[in-house]
Amino acid sequence: MSVTSVHAFDDELAQLDGVATAAAVRRGDLSAAEVVAAAVARTERLDPVLAAVVTPDFERALARAGAGVAGPFGGVPTFIKDNEDVEGLPTKQGTAALDAAPPATRTAPVAGQILDMGLVCLGKSSLPEFGFPPSAEFPDGSPPTRNPWNTDHTAGGSSSGSAALVAAGVVPVAHGVDGGGSIRIPAACCGLVGLKPSRGRLATSPDAKLLPVDILGEGLLTRTVRDTAMYLFESERRFANPRLPTVGLVERGTDRPLRLGLVEESPNGSPVDAPTRAALHGAVSLLESLGHTVEPVSLPGLEQFERDFKHYWAALAFSVSVAGPRLYGRAFDTARLSDLTRGLAAMFRADLRRSPGAVRRLRASTKVQDAVYRSFDLVMSPVTNTVAPPLGHLATTLPFDQLFPRVEDWVGFTPLANATGEPSISLPLGHDEATHLPVGVMFTGPVGAERLLLQLALDLEAAAPFRTLG
Repeated sequence: MSVTSVHAFDDELAQLDGVATAAAVRRGDLSAAEVVAAAVARTERLDPVLAAVVTPDFERALARAGAGVAGPFGGVPTFIKDNEDVEGLPTKQGTAALDAAPPATRTAPVAGQILDMGLVCLGKSSLPEFGFPPSAEFPDGSPPTRNPWNTDHTAGGSSSGSAALVAAGVVPVAHGVDGGGSIRIPAACCGLVGLKPSRGRLATSPDAKLLPVDILGEGLLTRTVRDTAMYLFESERRFANPRLPTVGLVERGTDRPLRLGLVEESPNGSPVDAPTRAALHGAVSLLESLGHTVEPVSLPGLEQFERDFKHYWAALAFSVSVAGPRLYGRAFDTARLSDLTRGLAAMFRADLRRSPGAVRRLRASTKVQDAVYRSFDLVMSPVTNTVAPPLGHLATTLPFDQLFPRVEDWVGFTPLANATGEPSISLPLGHDEATHLPVGVMFTGPVGAERLLLQLALDLEAAAPFRTLG
């Protein structure tokens, strides 16, 4: 089978991760201006294929870099996912309903922290409508965001554009938001490191305050564990939640053997494909070779959780469909919402009475899961049920009763950590040679366990260096 891949790793600057790029700028080996100019050139060369950039902001980025940029990531180019405000740029949430959105008048808290670290925003990256579907494919005819490893396949979602841009070498790191797997799924599809932190670890998104159950976690998609670790350390310096254990700067691996629980079958009951199962088994073998113990574990209450999370997901779509203008301003055009959002809203209306119980059980899910960690340090599983599907399989042009079951079948493993608030990370530990696509393996820990997750990730990266397109 012929596979088309695209990347920018022929540019030596593209080969540097964020930590290395910032260090080169601090030493004077590179200037922030030339780093950002090179990233702009890479974007202009590759984005016509990737369709990962929604709103470019090159002039302001070049001006900021030219003026000199301080900070731990000083001069490192990035993109902000287009569901967070950046002053001066419209926030379109991946939907045609907000095509006429005016420029934001302020920058959201997490985006502001990213810029304060010295990262230079080149613009906004793509996502599907409100992050509801896990693939950036649009009903209005806009080109889909493509996976740089195999451009006939999805980059995942909903942090689709950020993942595609980092995997292709356009930028070293990019922003993502995870409400049901939206950092970890595209990380798995594109061969990246994707950490969803514990609930409350980062400064709160304004959207989170509107949610009965805060399922959102923000972060960066990266090619190296050290970039993720440095970002989390610098975030903690700017906002530290006293209710959570300190993470600190993670620079070394684990100092003891760990006991990991293995979840091999999807919580939603859908089959796991052979490449995904092979990646999981390979990760188990790697862990055991490093002295860790892996044992099967059954997670409690998953059937009820699946029903409750699906209902909550539909409730969010219902909120958008009935209160869009109040939530997002007068530019919101309800008539341009996708059939998926409308279908989810209708599904919620048909089962409205379940809401109080579903919210109550989702809020209690953390305590239910805590029992697992009395026996295990971490739990490991696939990220998705299959490798990244071809474009069209999850297209929002499909009828709701055809598309939504496909979404459910694919996204089985990630949502639980969003409800419990547990930290969860996808690592690129597998590769499907037939499709030339990466396969992620997910590790999840109790609330506050980011340090242990990053330590194990460093060990695994050292033992089996992550493959890149370059």
